[in-house]
Formats: sequence, structure tokens, C-alpha cells
Amino acid sequence: MRRKGRGGRGRAGGLGATLAAVSVLASCTGFCSRKPDIPFAPSGQDYRAKMDFARLERLFPLTRADLMKLTPQNVARLSQEELDQVYARLTAGPIPEGVYDGTFFLAEGGGLRRIPAILGGLKGEAMGIKLDLLEHLGGRLWQGKVFDRGRREARDLVRDRASADWLAKTLGMDQNSLLGMKTPDGSAWLIFPAKLYCGQSLLDGRRESIILDHAFGDEIPGYRATIDRLAGRNGARMREEVRLVRPGFYLGRTYLDRVFVLNFTLLSHVVEREGSDAFRVSGRIEEDCWPGTQRRIASN
Repeated sequence: MRRKGRGGRGRAGGLGATLAAVSVLASCTGFCSRKPDIPFAPSGQDYRAKMDFARLERLFPLTRADLMKLTPQNVARLSQEELDQVYARLTAGPIPEGVYDGTFFLAEGGGLRRIPAILGGLKGEAMGIKLDLLEHLGGRLWQGKVFDRGRREARDLVRDRASADWLAKTLGMDQNSLLGMKTPDGSAWLIFPAKLYCGQSLLDGRRESIILDHAFGDEIPGYRATIDRLAGRNGARMREEVRLVRPGFYLGRTYLDRVFVLNFTLLSHVVEREGSDAFRVSGRIEEDCWPGTQRRIASN
């Protein structure tokens, strides 16, 4: 049986938009620890050598102990195949509420990391260097997301003033426009509104994920075309999806015009602290989205 939705084909004209959008996301910054010691199915480079997700989950379930080993730092050390295998063994969990810290990372063997190999030679090497640079620069501009569960809305969070000023200058915005994007306490800026809903994963169609759809951002109150259009239906058409690793911790995937480009994590230390003990004991997971017909195993 073949997997559904693994990757996608990009358009020649979309590469520039893809790279431009990456520069306004985030990165895996700081120290990234060693790979987590959790089970993975064997796989080769050929698509036919990759295990079907349903069989993967049955033969290599992730236990509660496995899930507690995962952190935003060590998942960034995984290859794209390993990340896909982790994501496919998760369910959506509850739709988030409040502020979540975020990091993004480009994994080997998937998304934008495939571009150097496709180009080859000196062009490929140069592109690899540029992608590394974008990862480090992006981390200053994007620090997470703010979720409004009741309104089913989400926005990207920018805390670095220099990065916000740079973005405004690049787009020809004045300082008054920036003031209108600030959080009530004035400590950060909110950009790129997205509609929040449950929907089918573009990687694993067996169950739903939590979708952050920026194509409908212009329907959300407070939308500012000058900047928010970059991620919207007339820009990169950004669509993100997340699944729950454990309370307060989500693993996500970003698509531009339905082409997969990178992975990211979201973490709320408050939710993690309040929910981890109960999860260790019971393994119970609150679900707001359809978990599919194959029961997720979170045993000891």
C-alpha cells in the first residue's frame, strides 16, 4: 500500500517565493542535542522501500516514554524520513490556546534541503550555504505563534524590534503601521493571520491535523495587506499543519502553495508543566480533530 501526500512537486516560478517566505519564518537556534532514542522503521532512498504509515504505527508504536524523550532541540537532529515517521504516529490533540514559542528547521532529505542536491555542483553548494544562512537569520524574525482557540485564529509572533523594523522598511511600511500590529502589552508584533481548523494532513491522510491556513488571512479582522499578503492567497499561500507530541508540544509542517518546505515546533512551557505529569500516568490525549480509525498507542 502506498502512502498518501508524501511531498509534492513545485513550480519553477514558485522557488523564489518559497525562499523569500522562508526568510520571514524561524530557525533551530542554539544548541541542538543528539537524536532521540526512539524506534524508527528501516527505509531506503527509493520510495518503494518506505513503510506504509499504518503498518509503521502498528509495528513501531511510540510509547509515552518515547514521546517524553522528544524536545524541540532533538527533533531538529532527525532526517526528514525520521520526522515524517514521527509525525505520522501522532494525532492532532487539542487546538492550542495562547502563546507558543516556535523554532523551524530544514531537515536533511526533505523540503528545501533537497534543492542543493537537485541543482548539484557549485550551484547546489551555494544554495546549501544560503539555506543555512536563512535558518539563522529567520530565527530572529519569528519566535512562535499566538492562538485564539475561541475565534479559531492564529498569528505569527515577532519579538525582535530590529527584525520588525527591517521588515517594515523592506515592505515600505511606516512606523504607524507597525504600532497597529503590536500586542496589547507592546512587547511583540503579530503578523500573518491564519484560520485555524481541523483538516486532512497533506502527509498522512489517515487522520486529521490542526491546520493554520494563511490563504484566508484576509478574512480575519486586523488583516493588513501591506505585510500579511506575503503569506496569503495572493502571496506564498502558506498552509501549516501541526500534531501533538505531548501536552504543550506540537510538531508542525509548512507548505507554500501545497509544496512542503520545512518543519517547525511549537512549545508552551505553561501547558507542558501543567499537563506532563497527568500524561505520564494515563497517556490520555484530548482530541479536537478526527483521530482516524487506527487508534494511537501511547502506552508505557
